[in-house]
Amino acid sequence: MPGFELFGPEERKEINDVMDTGILMRYGFDGPRKGIWKSKELEAAICTTLGCNFAQLTSSGTSALSTALTCLGIGVGDEVIMPAFTFVASFESVLSVGAIPVLADVDETLTLAPDAVRRAITPRTKCVMPVHMCGAMADLDALGQICKEQNLILLEDTAQSFGARYKGRALGTIGHAGIFSFDFVKTVTCAEGGAVITNDKDLYIKCDGFTDHGHDHTGVDRGADLHPFIGYNYRISELHAAIGLAQIRKLDKFLTIQKRTHTQLKAILSTIPEISFRRILDTDGDSCTFLSWFLPTEEITRAVIAELRQQNILAGNFYWFDNNWHYIRKWDHLHQAATLNNLNEDQRKTLTALRPDSFPASDKVMSRCVSTAIGLTWTEEQTKEKGEKIVAAIRKVLEKALVA
Repeated sequence: MPGFELFGPEERKEINDVMDTGILMRYGFDGPRKGIWKSKELEAAICTTLGCNFAQLTSSGTSALSTALTCLGIGVGDEVIMPAFTFVASFESVLSVGAIPVLADVDETLTLAPDAVRRAITPRTKCVMPVHMCGAMADLDALGQICKEQNLILLEDTAQSFGARYKGRALGTIGHAGIFSFDFVKTVTCAEGGAVITNDKDLYIKCDGFTDHGHDHTGVDRGADLHPFIGYNYRISELHAAIGLAQIRKLDKFLTIQKRTHTQLKAILSTIPEISFRRILDTDGDSCTFLSWFLPTEEITRAVIAELRQQNILAGNFYWFDNNWHYIRKWDHLHQAATLNNLNEDQRKTLTALRPDSFPASDKVMSRCVSTAIGLTWTEEQTKEKGEKIVAAIRKVLEKALVA
């Protein structure tokens, strides 16, 4: 799954281009940088790869979300509907702009359930933020229709699904804007980095300035730029962009490997009738970073996880239900509104009203789900071995359950 698995001379070459100039900052120093603009190159490559008009690199996926939310005009008093299964950065970013994260259930796509979104809408709702978890897509047809009917913003959190598509269109390009993370464990990595993408020129101009202290970037002297609005320092560095530039050129290779290995592993696990698989709305568009599968009950799933751990083969198999980075049930700091500064009153009221057991529909899905990360370096024989070990552990648990 993570692009760092295939680091090589390509990344080293791009980094050395930057080091040879000594200019690590993405803006200014036009003469000494000798025509080396890795951030600009990567932004252009993102647009070409995904088929969008504009891309603005940021320092992380989290800062990309905060940037997109701000530049879309989302702030204090606004509600953003997001899934109960996501990475913590999704709600962190909503809180960072003063808005209110409204959690809604997921279904067996592992993404926002459209009917749950409809139930969550209030007069204060301004944005629906599907998160395309584990390499595959939310129901963008249904969610897009809801947003159109209710005049809401559709912001795609595509942090985990770079390169995935939905009905021929790249994820992230379908809503008003999309964001990506290029952190160390993503399919395409910059080590640290992110991006906002859009087809809206005005939104792009806002993102461009907001991520660099409000600079308008319209002159030849950055020091003389005007500042039409307040911004922050969410810039990426040239070194990070250089790594991403080498990585994005390998994307097709990454996706080909993942799909081949995913297909092989799924076939092995399919030999167990009790296993079902994540509902993928566009199988051709799945980036196949994970194979997500379900067992019949929480009790059996927990027993399988314990058996995988006992056999020392749990690594790479994620039981999100007990994961404190990705699922509402374990976000104690969110339930307790544990911040280092004051939240606004609406945020505090919403968070303190959250209960970890308030999402029974999501619990029913996530308590039975295991996601297996697909490695880029696995050989066919290694995939076979891994799959057969997982199958043997599951069969052992199922046989015990049958006897009991």
